[in-house]
Amino acid sequence: MPFDVVIVGAGPAGLAAAIRLKQINADLQVVVLEKGPEVGAHILSGAVVDPIAINKLLSDWQEDADHPFTVPVKDDQFYFLTKSGKFRLPNFGMPPLMNNHGNYIVSLGNVCRWLAGRAEALGVEIYPGFAASEILYDENGAVYGVATGDMGIGKDGKPGPNFERGMELHGKYVLIGEGVRGSLAKQLISKFNLDEGCEPQKFGLGMKELWEVDPSKHKEGLVQHAFGWPLDNNTGGGSFLYHLDNNQVVVGYVVHLNYKNPYLYPFAEFQRFKTHPAIAPTFEGAKRVAYGARAITEGGWQSVPKLCFPGGALIGCSAGFMNVPRIKGSHNAMLSGMQAAEHVAEALAAGRGQDELTGYDEAWRQSEIGKDLKRVRNAKPLWSKYGTRIGIVLGGIDMWLNTLFGWSPLGTMSHGKRDCDALEPASRHQKIDYPKPDGKLTFDRLSSVFLSNTNHSEEQPAHLHVEDMELQYNSELLEFAGPSSRYCPAGVYEWVDASGETIVNGEGNLEGAKFVINFQNCVHCKTCDIKDPNQNINWVPPQGGEGPVYPNM
Repeated sequence: MPFDVVIVGAGPAGLAAAIRLKQINADLQVVVLEKGPEVGAHILSGAVVDPIAINKLLSDWQEDADHPFTVPVKDDQFYFLTKSGKFRLPNFGMPPLMNNHGNYIVSLGNVCRWLAGRAEALGVEIYPGFAASEILYDENGAVYGVATGDMGIGKDGKPGPNFERGMELHGKYVLIGEGVRGSLAKQLISKFNLDEGCEPQKFGLGMKELWEVDPSKHKEGLVQHAFGWPLDNNTGGGSFLYHLDNNQVVVGYVVHLNYKNPYLYPFAEFQRFKTHPAIAPTFEGAKRVAYGARAITEGGWQSVPKLCFPGGALIGCSAGFMNVPRIKGSHNAMLSGMQAAEHVAEALAAGRGQDELTGYDEAWRQSEIGKDLKRVRNAKPLWSKYGTRIGIVLGGIDMWLNTLFGWSPLGTMSHGKRDCDALEPASRHQKIDYPKPDGKLTFDRLSSVFLSNTNHSEEQPAHLHVEDMELQYNSELLEFAGPSSRYCPAGVYEWVDASGETIVNGEGNLEGAKFVINFQNCVHCKTCDIKDPNQNINWVPPQGGEGPVYPNM
């Protein structure tokens, strides 16, 4: 199927790019592929949205009765938590960019559903349920399209009775907006050395629950961010609590994936956070209605790779435009999609195709995206180097200097190791004793995955590929005590002994232990692809449409 532009991913970046292309030239043939069964089904974010991008893309959005930006931020609070107490950070001490007034609390999935409607009204073709699984290259090595995965493949890797061949979508340009650690973006970055000269990308694991709370405990428009307990000073992370409309409250937790202790259990840290005396009262008499998890990019300014390659470009979180201190990236994702679209439209108008959009790559650092990221470029490295308490203070000072003077005495700091290389052998660390869930405020992973509406056909091959199973046994289990059984927020991985019993914390009879992959539970967070200490697990798309189906997330 031939098009002018093929866009992979119906997230904020991909949809903004599609809309902008049609705004510039209504005759362009634009298609958007989405691996979820519907637009928004695989979208997960906090989210408090800076409206800078939507104001530029759709200046009339407030006139649309169906727009999703209905809950403006009314109260903005920052806290440092100890085990039993809290200390509020004064708003006047925070750099101006940390101010959330003027922003909106939203379901980013619903934002994408709304944007998809606006895109289709302009003539954009959107194909949900089709996962782009292969990049197509011409004889010169330029990208000229993508292919969707075959359907109906059996466990043995052979076509089954319901087999359907994937289809090729050809474009003069291909925009990759898969989100964090996308499988195609990963291939393109490697093939074209797009990350040459960049700092390694950094990541966090974000987990989120949606609750219906007692109306007396609901404060529409309240935004709370916190850091500190339950994580120790050497482990980065933090929480968010957002009060939507209709007595709904979003609670989420982010653990930076450069942690060292292989016994750390991010999901259990999230559950433990909710028991804090400053947090738990919000959920008394409440009902949990949804759960999800997703990796986020944290490298920022110094980790953004080269964005263009022959035949296309990276946009959104595939490039890594999240602002870590603000915990915001959707505005930059949309802005990047719009910028890429403008350069694509200009190239097409000049009769070009399948070349490099160098103008897009050269322009982003001088744009609103670059201004947003440059001011916070040292926040993450300072946090990683000096720990939570000192790192947060130094990061705040650095952001103030960049805001007031456009300058930092630290220049641009290095991130150092990749997150996978930060993990240390189990022999250097103590096990962590986590309390059992009570089923009311705290929960286990499997009941949580149930709320994510995750489904994968058991008859297909696993979409989580272990490259070397012997390495997984000798290193991941024997040296690191099987961290995959803990870092995965969906309970996909487990080690079992010869009798079939689950191995906990790498202890017990390890001889003949087997690595079990419960891929049906996978919520597509990509944490395994990021954190495995040997980079021995490769995430690829399952059959189209499968995975989580997030409502209002």
